Amino acid sequence: MAEIIANEGGHGKGKGKARAKKHGTHIDMTPMVDLACLLLTFFMLTTAFSKAKVMEIVLPEKTNNNKDAPKLDKDRALHIILIEGDKVLWYNGLAEKPPYPSLTESDFSNEGIRRLLLQRNKDLFVEIETMNKEVTEGTITLPRDTVTARRKKMMTRDRKGPVVLIKAADNVKYKNIVDIIDEMAICNIARYALVDINPVEKKMVADYLASRASGTTSNQ
Repeated sequence: MAEIIANEGGHGKGKGKARAKKHGTHIDMTPMVDLACLLLTFFMLTTAFSKAKVMEIVLPEKTNNNKDAPKLDKDRALHIILIEGDKVLWYNGLAEKPPYPSLTESDFSNEGIRRLLLQRNKDLFVEIETMNKEVTEGTITLPRDTVTARRKKMMTRDRKGPVVLIKAADNVKYKNIVDIIDEMAICNIARYALVDINPVEKKMVADYLASRASGTTSNQ
């Protein structure tokens, strides 16, 4: 007991006041790990939700020699020309030499260009829609990949549907190009392409617009 008192009074081996022990700073990182996991999950989900939508566009193949290009079937050819004012002009066949085909005006309504595409692509459209209906109603059970593969196969073997050539006149909105490609998907058009409007068609459009302005043109 005396020894203890002597130590407390500053006598003996440990002279002076006892100093408090200094400990290193300790930070609990557990909440930070939780926060990191939450942020990682959040960014993964938002990245998945914000993926850019890809629109499939068919472009004609470039060849060094025009003779190598596949010949377009006149009976299946459908030319769609986009013009100002959210309007569409179309004609069947080929405009290779006079007399040139007449242009018909349409629009993007259900009774406009969509109705024309459905009429021209009726057989393939009905075949694909029948399959989609059977899958939806549960008549047949197919994985999504199989449905997509069958749809592509149907479109590949199609030999009756139209071959649509999409062209844009001057001052056409980009929105109209997106809209007409959407119509291709809605109507299950198997073959379509974006191509440049040629000089003959430019003159056909100019003559049509001029005659419409003078009041001598009527929709067909």
